[in-house]
Amino acid sequence: MSHHANQHEATAPLAHLHGQKPDAPQWFVQAMAHAPERSQVQVQGAAIEALAWGERGKPGLLLMHGNSAHADWYSFIAPQLSADFRVVALSFSGMGGSHWRERYGVAQWADEALAVAEAGGLFDAAAKPVFFGHSFGGFPMMNASGRFGDRLRLAIIADTPLRTRDQTDQRDRERHERPEIRPHRIYDSIEQAVARFRLLPPQRCEHLFILDHIARTSLKPAHQGDGRPGWTWKFDPGIFRQFQMGKPGADLRAARCPVAWLNGGRSSLIDDRVRENIQTWSPPGTLVRQLPDADHHLMIDQPLAFANALREIIAAY
Repeated sequence: MSHHANQHEATAPLAHLHGQKPDAPQWFVQAMAHAPERSQVQVQGAAIEALAWGERGKPGLLLMHGNSAHADWYSFIAPQLSADFRVVALSFSGMGGSHWRERYGVAQWADEALAVAEAGGLFDAAAKPVFFGHSFGGFPMMNASGRFGDRLRLAIIADTPLRTRDQTDQRDRERHERPEIRPHRIYDSIEQAVARFRLLPPQRCEHLFILDHIARTSLKPAHQGDGRPGWTWKFDPGIFRQFQMGKPGADLRAARCPVAWLNGGRSSLIDDRVRENIQTWSPPGTLVRQLPDADHHLMIDQPLAFANALREIIAAY
């Protein structure tokens, strides 16, 4: 396969299917048949989307997604864990089925996580709940561990790029130099939109049935300029216009609960400098584990091994 073909497969992995659904294995079909309870929780003036699986009263597990993602990134993972846990996933404000805000911030998303966990029954069990955050969701996870970690059994952070000051300054300069934020494109059909879906950072994906599910649940109906119906992405393109990041490293260092890391063995975001930074800021005794044969999007790359890794990490605490 040519370099160009490889690159195209990474940037638009579903394009060659032209909107057709790929075949899925039986485990995925069974997981998706286990439909979640869907609700909304009002938090600081915004309705926050929440999905829940498993019985109330079982040990609680909250799943937080990354940038531009949503709760349905876990709708094929949570059923694998719901026999042992009451599992809840939320969509942060500005993403998924949650309402948009004028401004966003890490601490605000941590507040949303706590409110959804309380409403979803994660504090009903005798054991304290576990909170998990993937990618950018690791930053509100760090904030939560520092502010109300005494209410948690464990904070698990997955493949979050806890950058050095130099790396953060470079990222901020790049964001400042980007073109003006524009509204999302509106596609004529859901098939056209699905074909354009891609992961960030771009990567190849072996499990196209998972990617197809995520793409379809990332879309919402919209009207084009001439009134024709169409489809567009759910997330707010202006999330980072006035974003309050806070100080994730300081939050992590102040964690009031045990912390564990789960990183992709092939992740492009966890380089040597980030690994060193993780070690520098994490509390003593922090567990750091890699998931082999996984890039940044662990739950897509290794869905069964990812669920097992969560179960094993939690059992260690």
